[in-house]
This record gives sequence, structure tokens and C-alpha cells, in this order.
Amino acid sequence: MEYTENATKAMPSVRKGVTGSTVKMIAIIAMFIDHTAAIVLERMLHLPEFMSVNLYWVYWVMRLIGRLGFPIFCFLLIEGFCYTRNVKKYAGRLFLFALVSEVPFDLGFAGNVFYWQYQNVFFTLFIGLLVLIGFRFVEGQTAWNKIVKAVLHVPVLAAGMFVADLLMTDYSGMGVLTIAVMYLFRRSRRLEMGAGCTVLTIMSLSEITAFLAMIPVGIYNGKRGWNLKWVFYVFYPAHILLLYIIAYAIGVGNVMLR
Repeated sequence: MEYTENATKAMPSVRKGVTGSTVKMIAIIAMFIDHTAAIVLERMLHLPEFMSVNLYWVYWVMRLIGRLGFPIFCFLLIEGFCYTRNVKKYAGRLFLFALVSEVPFDLGFAGNVFYWQYQNVFFTLFIGLLVLIGFRFVEGQTAWNKIVKAVLHVPVLAAGMFVADLLMTDYSGMGVLTIAVMYLFRRSRRLEMGAGCTVLTIMSLSEITAFLAMIPVGIYNGKRGWNLKWVFYVFYPAHILLLYIIAYAIGVGNVMLR
């Protein structure tokens, strides 16, 4: 079938690139690779019978691949915040799964059912979302001038970073700072991701490969794709628990990482 010129012009343009669900799957895969190294291989490297140069390099390559995960999740958090119909429900889901994930997280990364010195990344994302809500409140005050609004962003961010550091969440206050900086540069994806990855690299040079996350985000076409809203929520605690079970099955589950 051939299209006339007018029919062709009437056809909606198709934006090239990858959907949000594809970007999310890339982050999930990177996270799984990272956590496999952190939960299983790191325990193996603590024991002489497993220690080898090859395993050590495999461990570090997997950890470097895993650095792509967090900045992508921060980007998706900001997208969700900007476009969700109900930010309270969004925050509620993050907090609920922060609680649900804590026992698997403590088992996976500390080998204890309860470990108060390190909390899972859902807490970081939740606190970061609260900071964004605070930013939106400040930005919505039409009676305040731009200078006052800019100044008031500082205590909102400082409070969020303080709480994350106090709770000792994954990525802690620097993770919250990453979310805040990315939000402030959200008008340009390149600047948004570049600023966030810069903050992470300042936190630790091992985060340098986070800049690779700019590639999938850069080709994101703005479309939702598959409905994967609950995949990350469920996958996060489930895969950590599974990896701990694997570590336990091969005899390294009792090795303390922290």
C-alpha cells in the first residue's frame, strides 16, 4: 500500500531511541551484576580457598558495571516525581519497600537479620524524593523572589543529606545530593546525568563508570514502554535474598562483610 503525500504528513512521527522500561531494565541488570559481586564474590574473596587474582578482577569489573545502576534509578525517580499523578502514593511505595527490603538487605550485605549501620537504597531514594517535594514547595511560592527560593533550597537539601547520613543509607547524603543536583539540571538530560555522575565520582573514584549511564538515558525517547512499575520494587529485595541464599549454599554465607 502506498501513502499519498498528505497521508504521509498526517502520520505521527516516531521518536527513535529506547523506552523508559528499557532504561529501567538496563539499571536492574547493572544492579544485579553489582550485587552478585558484592554479596557472593566479595565473601568468596575473604576466604583463602576461593581467593585468586582472576576472581579479584572479575569482582572489580562487575562492581564497575554496577555503577551504572544508581544514577539511572535517580533519573527515573526524578521522571516519576515530575510526571506522577500522586506523589504521596509514590513516596508511600518507596517507604514501604524500604521497610520490606531491609531484612534481605541486612542479610545480603552484613550477614545479620538486623544491621543498623547500613540501610538499603530505597531509604536514599525516599529521602531524595522528600527533598524534591521540598524543592517543589519552595518553587511554588509565587510571593518569594528567585534569590529567596534559591537560598531556601539549601536547608531543604541539607536536611535530607543529614537524615541520610544519620540513617547510614546506601550512598548516604551524597546519594541525596546526586538526586537533588540532577533535579536542578533536569532541563537537559546531558547536564542532568553529567552533574549527578560528577557528584558520585567526587564521592568515590570507583564511581567513574557511572558516566556510562549517560548513554541509555541519552537515547531515552520519553515513552514509558512496558509497565514495569512494580518490577524494581519486588526485584530489589528478592534478588538480594536469592544471592544471599546462593552465598550460604556455597558455604560463604556466614562471612561478615561489615
